[in-house]
Amino acid sequence: MKFDFEITEDGSHTLYVPALDEHYHSTHGALQEARHVYIDAALHRCQKPHVRILEVGFGTGLNAFLTLLETEKRQQAAHYTSLELYPLSLQDARKLNFASLIAPDRNDHFLQLHALPWDRAQAITPAFVLEKRQWDFSKPDSFCFDGLFDVVYFDAFAPDKQPGVWTQALFDKIYEACAGGAVITTYCAKGSVRRMLQAAGFAVER
Repeated sequence: MKFDFEITEDGSHTLYVPALDEHYHSTHGALQEARHVYIDAALHRCQKPHVRILEVGFGTGLNAFLTLLETEKRQQAAHYTSLELYPLSLQDARKLNFASLIAPDRNDHFLQLHALPWDRAQAITPAFVLEKRQWDFSKPDSFCFDGLFDVVYFDAFAPDKQPGVWTQALFDKIYEACAGGAVITTYCAKGSVRRMLQAAGFAVER
């Protein structure tokens, strides 16, 4: 997938995909969006000492990096499973400025998120395990995981750009893979998406 690097309004990078006319993050601020939508709205609501997180769309690794830092601060252990069909190369990941803006001394950990091999679980730190899976979101029947998730970050491209990803079948599968009281969050507030989440069994809040 071809993309261009762009700087958003808060100074952090995003990627622009010309073929989809779509950005990986909000142009108003990639870092601001990630903190608000995923960390504040979902991760902070889980008080378990060991949290299991599912991310649909690893992308630039920003959500994973923020989660690593935040769970460390909160003294939570985390198992982070992330799905992505088009992984970013390590060479491109090195160009992203997230670590320099957030935690310059943790750039090695940010790059490690990208460098670790796919389809196996490996520890980034003693308390943070990353499991990246190269997976086609449009094939929900192949969605199968051991254990139940406490937090879900749904961060795929927008429904009008990738309608095959935002499906009832996928939301149903995700709901089945969630523990009681799990939280799912997404940047998309479209009514059709809210209705699919409700139909899957989630209680929807704005």
